[in-house]
Amino acid sequence: MGILSRMSTVVKSKMNRILDNAEDPNETLDYAYEKQMETLRDVKRGVVEMVTAKRRLELQASKVKDSIVKLDGQARQAMGAGREDLARMALQRKHASLMELEGLDGQIADLEMEQEKLIQAEQRLQAKVAAFRTRKEVVKAQYNAAQAQVRIGSALSGISEEMGDVSRAIDRAELKTENMRSRAGAIDELAELGVLDDFSGEGGDPLSKELSQMLAAQNVEDELATLKGELPSGERQALPQSSGNAVDEELAALRNRRDET
Repeated sequence: MGILSRMSTVVKSKMNRILDNAEDPNETLDYAYEKQMETLRDVKRGVVEMVTAKRRLELQASKVKDSIVKLDGQARQAMGAGREDLARMALQRKHASLMELEGLDGQIADLEMEQEKLIQAEQRLQAKVAAFRTRKEVVKAQYNAAQAQVRIGSALSGISEEMGDVSRAIDRAELKTENMRSRAGAIDELAELGVLDDFSGEGGDPLSKELSQMLAAQNVEDELATLKGELPSGERQALPQSSGNAVDEELAALRNRRDET
């Protein structure tokens, strides 16, 4: 295969592909149906023209027949009047009219045959056009249904991809929700165990805080009274109230005096 032949094949294949992609079956079927309807209209016009021509010939034949009858009467009148020459002339015209009428009858017969053929052709073509129209509508409906299926399939494919993304987003959201629930459960569990209680005493109920301070002060006074009761009677004296390092120093002095004794 030569280069030009291969190039021609490639060009033809590409052109066919372009035409296939550009061709709309609906438009092609409608165009074909319109061409058939145009042909049918041409046949109908041919039938009408044929009938019109036959009518003209029939009218002409009718006039010739009237002329023949008239010439025959004129020939008889001429012979009755002793005018053989006029009778001969009328008879000559009569035979010419008879020949003309014979030709007209032949033409009319031919036109009737052609008219019958055209009518039969019209009927067959009309039946074919009607069958093609039915088939055209069926094919168009099937093509439109196939197009709808393709569009639905494409839409479903896109929806499937989007639903995949949505499903993954839902999975991530559910995972975060489970993590938050686990964390909340852990916090509740620690709170029940008292791990998260505030031991600093800050931010608590003021009344409870004040009661705790009063109880602590009472405990200190009770312990001081106990210590005083344990001292010898000579060493019992009022101890100055102090706090912090002064208390430590006072206790150390008491221990020294007890050792000296």
